[in-house]
Amino acid sequence: MRLFDTHAHYDDPRFDEDRDAVLSALPGEGVAYVTNVGTDLETSRATLALTRRYPHVYGAVGYHPHEAKSLTGEGLDEVVRMLSEPKIAALGEIGLDYYYDLSERDVQREVFARQLEIAKALDVPVIIHEREACKETLDILRASGVRRGVVHCFGGSRETARELLNMGFHLSFTGVITFKNARRAWEVVPYVPADRIMAETDCPYLAPVPMRGKRNWSGYVRYVVAMMAEMRQVSFDEMAETTTRNALQFYNIHE
Repeated sequence: MRLFDTHAHYDDPRFDEDRDAVLSALPGEGVAYVTNVGTDLETSRATLALTRRYPHVYGAVGYHPHEAKSLTGEGLDEVVRMLSEPKIAALGEIGLDYYYDLSERDVQREVFARQLEIAKALDVPVIIHEREACKETLDILRASGVRRGVVHCFGGSRETARELLNMGFHLSFTGVITFKNARRAWEVVPYVPADRIMAETDCPYLAPVPMRGKRNWSGYVRYVVAMMAEMRQVSFDEMAETTTRNALQFYNIHE
């Protein structure tokens, strides 16, 4: 069994006291790979440092919509340089968040579009964050021409899933699908083609049942995979292998 947690935030302060112990323990938990995902320049730098220290950690760099307001030309140039690093596997997480609106919406849209242009020019995959901004996210993605991407923590409808899949995107699911109110996931998770589905924790957030309320970590991705297996009526081992294989291909990681 090999597991791949495709979206984590080990740069988060909640790991400051035991980060090394947590990351070093992952192979023993069956977690063969983790993608640590930056949200601004500082966390992207921290992500790069983690990829250099831990063989099983890969990274993504970019500006989250919350941090779009902090983007500078120099910061974006540094992100572009980081994308040439051998273990920086994607640009992200990028997108739109109209739930919190921590950056002005026009700024979010501009920064999202600029980063998509970079991803297309460099032919690197993108990690998409979308909350309460589905239509505009889809519109910007269509206009960009980007076809290599994943929508992380997907919680949308089957119709939205269909549109994203038709554009060539992958969909990734978190511990949210284990929650009692995750009725939509029972329709969407089985609908996603076997070669387009991935698993993640988004740790330290969104710990799955039965660990809900605790600090999340990549060791809990097994609960996400187990629920996906139940929803898709396949074995745990098959679901683990499917999601890991998809992630390796998506991030262009050669074992």
